[in-house]
Amino acid sequence: MKLPLQSLHQVDFLTREILFTHDPDNRWLDSHLLLNLVERVFCCTSDNVSDPPQLDATRISEIDLIGLSDEPISLIIYKISNEIFSLRFEDENLHRKTIFLLEILSHYKWDAKLVLALASFATKFGVFWLVLLLQSENALADSLAIVKRLPKSIDVLKPKFKALNSLVNSMLNLTKLVIRFEVMYVHHELADNNAMDITKYSDKTVIAAWELLSLGKKLNSLSRDLGECVDQCQHQIETRLYEKLLRMFKEDEVDNQNALRILLASENEFPLKNPSSGEKSGVLDLKNKVVILLISKPELLPIDKIFLLVQHMTRNEGSYEIVWLPMYSKWSVDDVASFEFLSSRLPWLFIRRPWSINPTVVNYIKQEWGFKEDPMMVVLNEKGVVVNSNAMDMVWIWGKKAFPFSSSREKELRENENWTLNFMINGIDSLSSELGEEGKNICIYGSDNLEWIREFNSKTKKIKSTIVGNIQFEAIYVGCKNPGENVKDIIETVSQENLSATLTFDKVRLFWFRLEAIKRCNFSGKIGDEVAKLLDSNSNFGWAVIGRGSFSTDVMKLDRERVEEWFDKFPLWCKNVEETGLVEPPLDGGKCNYHELVAYEEGSIEKIMICGSCKRPIDKFVVYKCDE
Repeated sequence: MKLPLQSLHQVDFLTREILFTHDPDNRWLDSHLLLNLVERVFCCTSDNVSDPPQLDATRISEIDLIGLSDEPISLIIYKISNEIFSLRFEDENLHRKTIFLLEILSHYKWDAKLVLALASFATKFGVFWLVLLLQSENALADSLAIVKRLPKSIDVLKPKFKALNSLVNSMLNLTKLVIRFEVMYVHHELADNNAMDITKYSDKTVIAAWELLSLGKKLNSLSRDLGECVDQCQHQIETRLYEKLLRMFKEDEVDNQNALRILLASENEFPLKNPSSGEKSGVLDLKNKVVILLISKPELLPIDKIFLLVQHMTRNEGSYEIVWLPMYSKWSVDDVASFEFLSSRLPWLFIRRPWSINPTVVNYIKQEWGFKEDPMMVVLNEKGVVVNSNAMDMVWIWGKKAFPFSSSREKELRENENWTLNFMINGIDSLSSELGEEGKNICIYGSDNLEWIREFNSKTKKIKSTIVGNIQFEAIYVGCKNPGENVKDIIETVSQENLSATLTFDKVRLFWFRLEAIKRCNFSGKIGDEVAKLLDSNSNFGWAVIGRGSFSTDVMKLDRERVEEWFDKFPLWCKNVEETGLVEPPLDGGKCNYHELVAYEEGSIEKIMICGSCKRPIDKFVVYKCDE
């Protein structure tokens, strides 16, 4: 039904009058979080309001006003509350009182105006309800009830409470719609006339003590209209947003700000938190930096892998930031607790309220970036373009050395990498790193057969006792793929019997996890072949890898049979280890046809010569050659 022309003019005049009071600055309030707290107050004072939202002390402490005002949020609510209730006893013109309240709230956005007014009313109403309920049990409450002239029984006020409860429900539902609408206005440039009208009528209800039913009906009507409008806008926005996301990360922009705002800042200007300082942070702090989005479930990773990841990526080499972005379809209380426990202990930025990430963004990340269960690292360059759809394995293998973590950098690292012991164990165990840096010959070995391990170490000790010169040799046990309880027992036995050095059980798991990451990186050549052999090794059959120092490419992988042959042939060349080394012993028992002409030198006849091919001592013959 169309309004009469006079009514239309009146509505237009009121709209302009309200609009003149609206002068927002850069103040920002987490309206959604404050509304949750307000809703809990109303839930405790009424049986008709919906179930209270779950809140904890950590989240409540985050409610604060950010921007030009230095006043704490509690003081602002207190001032507004006093203004509201002083207006109650002044001029009877409800419209004039509402305009005055809007002038007090002029510097806030529409959603903040409404939530602050509701919070101010909730504080007064909550105290009133406490006094009313406790007056029969508490002397202080009884005295306050007398001063306030409250009735001894709440039965007298039940009719008004019934109307008030209905009105509170309408106000809460309407406020949630206004918050949704304000988010759409801020991020998608929608007109805010509806939000303005709703705020005006809601502020009226906060001031009014009477006419509750009529105001409640008006709010319900406005709520239905706004709800339909918001739903229609939401559908259109989700479609447009998804299309925008499809283009966003493929096109160069001036910087990464637009892309990060869409991903992270759908509801507020400070979506991030720095755990080291405890301060809130905005996407502006990520400007001109490479941003690694660590996307995972709330529990992220097993503790041992978290420690390794932190160790790899704690100190920045280059201008980059890691932002933890946990995702879940439905956040339970346990999920929230897991997130809050872990987020405060990680060294990286994280999104403060991951459950509030725009559902369209979540859907995009799952559909286009392929997020399912396993953690992934999506890398955005300084212009917000995706340069690596998943740098997780890259980070496991090279850590911060992989900066700027692009696919092209990964290709470069792969092509320049060598098969060394350091590459196999990098960052997992300090002992192996120290031994390698000292230039010692290191043998890492694995099996879940304890008898073979004992026999293997018995032979390695004999080798160490027969080596002459400055050659040093150390063996380190690294378990087997998919280690279980039996490997735990073997590690304990190896340590107790002093058979050799050994990785801890957690480090054993990390060692094999690293090899799997190397395999997933699709290395070609020797690295790919050797890793595949190790991962395919039968855990019941022993194997060993021997290398000279951490960074030498002299690395040899031996399966069970070749290990035994290596031990058996060692006496043939042990006295010449300084010349031949330990990495390439005489393994081939067959005939060797290698020959070499060496110019005669004094004493060379008596000196033992080692074959350059089979590493065995060679027979010497005198060759005479005519120069004519």
